[in-house]
Amino acid sequence: NNKKYNYYLCIIVKTLVFTSENKSDNEYTVDTNSAQIYFNKVLMLQYNSTLEKFEGYTKKMMEIADDLNKSKRTLDYEKKCAEHSNHLLFVFFFPTVEPSVRITPVERQGNGHQMLLVCSAYDFYPKQIKLTWLRNGEKVVNDVTSTEELSNRNWLYQIHSYLEYTPSPGEELTCMVEHASLKEPKYYNWEPTSGAERNKIAVGTSVLLFGFLIFVAGLLFYKRKSP
Repeated sequence: NNKKYNYYLCIIVKTLVFTSENKSDNEYTVDTNSAQIYFNKVLMLQYNSTLEKFEGYTKKMMEIADDLNKSKRTLDYEKKCAEHSNHLLFVFFFPTVEPSVRITPVERQGNGHQMLLVCSAYDFYPKQIKLTWLRNGEKVVNDVTSTEELSNRNWLYQIHSYLEYTPSPGEELTCMVEHASLKEPKYYNWEPTSGAERNKIAVGTSVLLFGFLIFVAGLLFYKRKSP
């Protein structure tokens, strides 16, 4: 797997909930006696102010909880936050996963556009991503549709953007991808590498040229017949 893993900052706001009038008994919680951190609806880690320690619920978070519990300074800080704060910002670093991107053509039948290009981004994280079609470097606004980000049910996502177009010689079509895992946008050019795809463009170009010649011939014939 050649995917690049980076990190982005995830800030989770935990709300303090007082469970009794005696502040020594206070615990900050959502619905249990602990401050719980969920990620994608999965309980990852919590600080239990009664036990005064962190508890992890995944392999990685167990390791983090053990490290946090070994730090007296961290535990003292967390305890003070529970006693004196109504809100706590808790900071963790989670990995970002760079998407795998490919462009594939689909032939359309019975449509004014001969081709449909699909720009697909697979196995990326986090969910937020933006796909933009460019024609000769300019953003394409019309004839573009996109799916929502689709979950792979393994914390990774996929998305697809569709561009309807008529083949034109010398035209450059590009899918621009923007994502948290990328320091800058990435550009993926569509290249009709197969003979079949080149033939489709050649046929489309020939049809357009033939139609243009018929139009010119008809126009000249009309002018000659005109008085």
